[in-house]
Amino acid sequence: MKKVFLAMAIAFSATLFAQTEAKEKEKKVTVPSAVSSAFAKEFPGKKAGWGMEDGGYEAEFKINGSDASAVYDKAGHRKALEVTIKTAELPVNALQYVKNNHPATKITEAAKITDDKNVVTYEAEIGKDGKTYDVLFDASGKFIKIVEGD
Repeated sequence: MKKVFLAMAIAFSATLFAQTEAKEKEKKVTVPSAVSSAFAKEFPGKKAGWGMEDGGYEAEFKINGSDASAVYDKAGHRKALEVTIKTAELPVNALQYVKNNHPATKITEAAKITDDKNVVTYEAEIGKDGKTYDVLFDASGKFIKIVEGD
């Protein structure tokens, strides 16, 4: 009887946790008018899904068929623009770095990131030990750092 009760309690807890997590994802982000206006001015006619990232407002949309995201502060200043690119579009030095330093991995996604000062960096996503990592490079393909992805 105790085992049945314990199993039911675990199942109930798991269901409750899943519902809470789903509700968190469903929360609507209230985008300040300064942010939505800045996005509309910079990307006219584009429709975006909005979320939060690092305390900023993130618009997810398409540019020329590629996934893109733009992060704005609450005043509507764009902090970063990230556009998915083909792996082959990464700088040669970046590709060589991944090949030499992570030979057992494959690049699963690549992106070009432009910050608010027009500084370009590149991101190569790799999988390792069941986790994803973002390997970051400067515009010439020089390694900057590796961080655990989300």
